[in-house]
Amino acid sequence: MGSYEVKGEAETMLKAIFVPFISTSHLIPVVDMARLFAMHGVDVTIITTPANAAVFQSSVDRDSSRGRPIRTHVVKFPQVPGLPEGVETINADTPQPLTMKISQALSILQGQYQELFRVMQPDFIVTDMFYPWSADAAAELGIPRLVYVGASYFSHCAMNCVEEFAPHAKVDSDGEIFELPGLPDKVEMTRLQLPDWLRAPTPYTYLKKMIKESEKKSYGSLFKSFYEFEGAYEEHYKRVMGTKSWSIGPVSLWVNQDESDKAGRGHAKEGEGRGKDEELMKWLDSKKENSVLYVSFGSMNKFPTAQLVEIAHALEDCGHDFIWVVRKSDDGARGFLEEYEKRVKESNKGYLIWGWAPQLVILDHRATGAVVTHCGMNTVFESVIAGLPLVAWPLFSEQFFNEKLVVDVLKIGVSVGAKEWRNLNDFGSETVKREEIGKAIGLVMGGEECEEMRRRVKVLSDEAKKAIQSGGTSHNNLKELIEELKSLKLQKDI
Repeated sequence: MGSYEVKGEAETMLKAIFVPFISTSHLIPVVDMARLFAMHGVDVTIITTPANAAVFQSSVDRDSSRGRPIRTHVVKFPQVPGLPEGVETINADTPQPLTMKISQALSILQGQYQELFRVMQPDFIVTDMFYPWSADAAAELGIPRLVYVGASYFSHCAMNCVEEFAPHAKVDSDGEIFELPGLPDKVEMTRLQLPDWLRAPTPYTYLKKMIKESEKKSYGSLFKSFYEFEGAYEEHYKRVMGTKSWSIGPVSLWVNQDESDKAGRGHAKEGEGRGKDEELMKWLDSKKENSVLYVSFGSMNKFPTAQLVEIAHALEDCGHDFIWVVRKSDDGARGFLEEYEKRVKESNKGYLIWGWAPQLVILDHRATGAVVTHCGMNTVFESVIAGLPLVAWPLFSEQFFNEKLVVDVLKIGVSVGAKEWRNLNDFGSETVKREEIGKAIGLVMGGEECEEMRRRVKVLSDEAKKAIQSGGTSHNNLKELIEELKSLKLQKDI
């Protein structure tokens, strides 16, 4: 769908290195982008470590067998005292002390990655926003660095607004509502919904400053978004940042069109759990259209037992069939969840998935009717592509901003009522009650409001599909960017 062929001699072929970050939510979209560039005739090498490569290698192998110029260059993860072998990723289960050790290892890897840039001599590099050092590394080699910026244009515009105007400092309490000035839409928040690093300086505040400075030194930024989704914020972002930026999404739709790509995306062990997947599909096939609620909170989130109990009761009492993705390491609640799983399996109302889920396949299924999400943008985009309304349950990072985009601006979802931002390794003090969860589920699974949301999200789904076809906004952006990079290469060669 919408493939752009780069013509010309082999020597004019662009050569690129992609360096994804080591958390699944950043890793997968950067790999999707790498696959997208290879699909459009750019010679691509993805540099990463063994455990991270395992997450996506099957996709790269499939692309390579299709004749696309893409490969993975694996670098051994540095041994840091106290860091167990094979622990190379940061997710919800990574304890804080190990996160610090992984960060240590990353700073060792930096030198190895820079050496590989020198040896491989790419025409440009694409690196994650969490590698700010790579802007200077590219400048030293005289090549462009494109930065992958996670999340949405909207969330970055909102964060810029808070940094510039400090509207949160003008209210008297954490729960008082204030407006974010200067944005294309009226957006209201409270202090409690803001990330802690925006409320007061933390070490992360300084990292974000470094990231922003490195982006301004880079050739431009890449977003997994598409113009029809948040075009006003794409324009606003370019104006505020004073940098070039290209929306080339939805990348997950563009590169995962085969069933094998959808089924295996982001799964470390190809083929593992196939029997379970077949059982799940059989269960879904037995359900009516739009009758199943899909509940997933991503790879970086976890809940205390008290909250899991509230979710469990809300799902069991909501009157709709459901799929709930639970973490294998929800240790405190494991016994409760296992008993619960037996009960909902017997009643044929619910299906629990432990750990990784074939999310693209589930969302695509005719039986799936709506999604409960933490508002990570990977899931938001995948749900929009599938034309599904959302229950927004933001937890940390930029997710409360994404909730505002989904609920207030695009009006394709409802809020569960979460009021308090929390840190990645902190459960926070808030418990959303089963009655509130049930009410939100009711709004997306039936009734007039649901139909309106479904109609709006269906329009966006159609626009997403058009954006990646020949002549579509994302297709044109990618085509123009590749031409621009080719002309820079020619100038350099001359």
